[in-house]
Amino acid sequence: MTNFQRHENFDSQFIAPRHVDVWCPPGYDGSSSYPVIYMHDGQNLFAPSLAYGGIDWGVTDAMTRLIEKGTRGAIIVGIWNAGIRWREYMPQKPYDLFSNSMKELFLQRAEGEPISDRYLKFIVEELKPFIDSAYKTMPTQEDTFIMGSSMGGIISLYAISEYPNIFGGAGCVSTHWSAGGNELVDAMASALPNPAAHKLYFDFGTETLDAEYEPFQRNMDVYLRKAGYVENRNWLTLKFEGAEHSERSWRERVEIPLAFLLG
Repeated sequence: MTNFQRHENFDSQFIAPRHVDVWCPPGYDGSSSYPVIYMHDGQNLFAPSLAYGGIDWGVTDAMTRLIEKGTRGAIIVGIWNAGIRWREYMPQKPYDLFSNSMKELFLQRAEGEPISDRYLKFIVEELKPFIDSAYKTMPTQEDTFIMGSSMGGIISLYAISEYPNIFGGAGCVSTHWSAGGNELVDAMASALPNPAAHKLYFDFGTETLDAEYEPFQRNMDVYLRKAGYVENRNWLTLKFEGAEHSERSWRERVEIPLAFLLG
């Protein structure tokens, strides 16, 4: 059985069709079941020829290395973006609470209102049932994860907050808090999932766009502690000195969130 499969133009009643790539770990033969990690911006995950800037995340190599170190393997589902990622990845309910000036900034950047609730319905109601039927998965909440970078980090936190019974952990890499500043942080902090049954990973660098994130992330960290999250147990926030906002940087550290979620 091949390790990699592309489901071209995966259809949806909620959003525009897009490719969905599925990678199964070494040894996958349909006899054993695996956790699943759903990842956004799927075209950046597996192939340099498709990835933004010509460098992919290297998730297959990272997962293979983790398996060799004793971490359990996982099926990785890469959901391609459809060119309106800001509209699909901006959390809709927090956006509704934004000030008019913050909404106006978003509309100038995204050229339309958020449709993230529809995007998440696609994942939960259409894509996940398909993956669970077509692959040998562990379909339960504690073995289902969601992860992305930049706006993909924002939508990952929104996904686990909106569907806490579906996702057990979220990996938020270089979370693009600047899309809404503390208005976004405050709104998302009001709907965090129960720390008793969820894991949250955040990180940020110090160069390029990532240089903006630390004050917002530290604000979120305060909320996480108040909500009952315990650092190094069910929550991790990491700062990477010198790391920029790029696939190259995420490739260098992708093992860390993968190991945290699967550990």
